[in-house]
Amino acid sequence: MSELRPKLQILTRGCSKNRVDTEHILAQISDSYDICPEEGLQDTYVDTVVVNTCGFIGDAKEESINTIMEVVKRKNEGLVGRIVVFGCLAQRYASELPELIPEVDRWLGARDNDEVVKALGVRPDVNKSQSRYLSGGSSYAFLKISEGCDRRCSYCAIPFIRGAHKSVPMEKLVEEARNLAAKGVRELVIIAQDTTYYGLDLYRRRCLGELLERLSEVEGIEWLRLHYSYPADFPEDVLEIMARNPKVCRYLDIPLQHISDKVLDNMHRHVTGKWTRELIGKMREKVPGVVLRTTMIVGHPGETYKEFNELLDFVRDARFERLGAFTYSEEEGTWGAQNLRDSVRESTKRRRLDRLMEVQREISSEFNLSRLGKVEKVLVDSWFPEQGVLVCRSEFESPEVDGEILVKYDVDKFGETAPDTLVGKFINVKLVAADDYDIAADYVSLAE
Repeated sequence: MSELRPKLQILTRGCSKNRVDTEHILAQISDSYDICPEEGLQDTYVDTVVVNTCGFIGDAKEESINTIMEVVKRKNEGLVGRIVVFGCLAQRYASELPELIPEVDRWLGARDNDEVVKALGVRPDVNKSQSRYLSGGSSYAFLKISEGCDRRCSYCAIPFIRGAHKSVPMEKLVEEARNLAAKGVRELVIIAQDTTYYGLDLYRRRCLGELLERLSEVEGIEWLRLHYSYPADFPEDVLEIMARNPKVCRYLDIPLQHISDKVLDNMHRHVTGKWTRELIGKMREKVPGVVLRTTMIVGHPGETYKEFNELLDFVRDARFERLGAFTYSEEEGTWGAQNLRDSVRESTKRRRLDRLMEVQREISSEFNLSRLGKVEKVLVDSWFPEQGVLVCRSEFESPEVDGEILVKYDVDKFGETAPDTLVGKFINVKLVAADDYDIAADYVSLAE
């Protein structure tokens, strides 16, 4: 009986790749534990709390440490039995953390999923290796196609935290996609440290395009969305597939980080500004209507006002529909920390970030306004009865990082269709109002 099973809670910090690890672990142990919701710590006793940590940049590390200390506090209050910590932070500071936080019962690394399962008293079951315990909504799920990274960007700690690039065999990914589709997932967001590198280690060639074609054949999966595509050596067959395959969203996340040759060289990105501009032009040409998302780093060593203004001009010209940005954070152990002086003041970094995002807000707003009056197919992610709103996305919005399309429930338009039954389904909506990031829409009809 479930009431006799111990209670377990996993708190996941960091990126979507960490969430996938959590969902794989939960699939292995869910028959042995009562799984507590992740949102917030429980008011009642929990036998085991597991913290999946991030150790990428300063803010993420701080969040992970704060979470661990909060769990330790509850353990000292008698509300938590034992604590297991794993993931990137635990991997990166494996020698320091056990001494600093002795209240943690077990520390494990970033690639120790099976060891976490064993630490929870369960033998890993190879038959469940492609199973997932969905911790979020079932309309979409992240599909991690590889682990680690062979790039050596000067600012990035991922290669020595996560190790070398290792692709997941294609047949296993197809199996995982089928399992997710059986749970009601309609969209797969393809992720990795570098998705464009997929297949080089296993098949001696870049196989991202082939993988997209294979995944598009999985019954029940209607959208495939591509994230974290490194610009150097971008496999152009992916653009051809995106243009002709209706299941591959006309959406591409391609972190560029900068446009100045000087800064790109300091970053060890292995591309030039000219090459980057030509690649963006090629994407726009080969995939008409494609929405591009990118990330930028401001305040990197070597970035003066000249290089920053070049970045601003590039963003204005490229018109990225989606853009996120960060200030440079010097990370110990990286090439940049050892060889480049962090020469830009923090106040200057912050001003540059604010200026860049001010430019981007105008671009995002113009893009949203240009869509008003159109009818678009959207996927319903959730229903909030208190507000009477369906939260949806089109192929041009990625979950958790982009804006949303909000559909107000109107009985005259919905008729006998209960709004809660639409979660996980596609509907047609007319876009009627927009701000910088979100769009309001009216329900038109079911899309299937």
